[in-house]
Amino acid sequence: MKLIRNTLSCLLIAPFALHAAEQPSDVESLDALRAFIEVYEHIKGEYVEEIDDQTLLNDAINGMLTKLDPHSGYLKPRDVSSLRDSTSGSFGGIGIEMDVVNGLIEVIAPIDDSPASRAGILAKDVITHVDDQPIRDISLQEAIDILRGPLGSTVELGIVREVQGKAEELTVALERAVIRVTSVRQEMLPHGVGYLRISQFQNRTGPDLIKAIGNLKAQGQLNGLILDLRNNPGGVLSAAIEVVDAFIDQGLIVSTKGRDEFLDAKYEATNATVLNQEPIVILINGGSASAAEIVAGALQDHERAVLIGTPSFGKGSVQTILTLENDYALKLTTALYYTPNGRSIQATGIQPTIQVSGGEALIESDTRVREADLPKHLENIGAEDLTNERVVDRLTKDNQLLHAYNLLRGAQLLAR
Repeated sequence: MKLIRNTLSCLLIAPFALHAAEQPSDVESLDALRAFIEVYEHIKGEYVEEIDDQTLLNDAINGMLTKLDPHSGYLKPRDVSSLRDSTSGSFGGIGIEMDVVNGLIEVIAPIDDSPASRAGILAKDVITHVDDQPIRDISLQEAIDILRGPLGSTVELGIVREVQGKAEELTVALERAVIRVTSVRQEMLPHGVGYLRISQFQNRTGPDLIKAIGNLKAQGQLNGLILDLRNNPGGVLSAAIEVVDAFIDQGLIVSTKGRDEFLDAKYEATNATVLNQEPIVILINGGSASAAEIVAGALQDHERAVLIGTPSFGKGSVQTILTLENDYALKLTTALYYTPNGRSIQATGIQPTIQVSGGEALIESDTRVREADLPKHLENIGAEDLTNERVVDRLTKDNQLLHAYNLLRGAQLLAR
């Protein structure tokens, strides 16, 4: 207690010792520091329950950060470890990327093949209760702490979901599990249309993307590519830069601007392009955030891709992890992202080139009588069944994917 009090007092004495003959530059700040010491001592000595120094100091630091944006925070050692796990692609929990909006937990996106995804949790769902406990005025770190728990344990979530303009209340029970995120997934669709799904930007996303494109090319002629970034919550900036670099051979990819010039940076493309001719369609939605928005915005500005879907999430801020003593860390928002054309992503997001709603495709059937419906019609014995039922079923159940596929297929036919 004495050591801490003396240390805090030095914060007040030092300015006068260094500039004894000068008027302090910020008298109000010094008064606030004096008040902080007085409050600290009163709580430490007189509060009805004893509180240890570390708890008081941690709470004081958290108090400063709660008035900043929701992405800044004070990280305990286990939080630093969890952050490291998430960028490497393996961690425990229910499998959602989230934000805190007005003190409530809002889902940015469920992680592919996670308990949350399998339970049907959607982007923009608001979690109002955890195990019957109401969620109010919670910080992002508190939200992470309350949702994580022992592997195999069950957690019950109360959710409010907007359905056709009306609030719908749901209760979902989830079993916590190890979340292993496969960053890049590939599939070849008919007529040489490749499909790549990036679920999250991790340390190996760039190399994995290049490998996936090679696998698609090995299956035959690659006439076009669908890059699915829907419900991708972002991740490692360098991975997003590597993905854009795979599709363009020159020009600006993204820039950052902070309050101080040393925080400004520009990231340029190299000649390490692996796919620079074939047309690209990118799928985005309200769950596409951060690094996903950087990729979509860069390829849109370079006119390298057409964006289909709905407006993205709008997280355009840069967080810097500053290591502190005793394995603690400070996650602080220090800059904003800008697309090659100078657009800020923050709170506005990326607008799709062609706005298409999600859900199942609405395909009206033609009820008119056809030749095959006539009695005694002649069969076409030589007809070849070119229908891939699995692909057709998938396209009709995914309206945005169907539009992307049709756009690329139309481009192929027009280019002949």
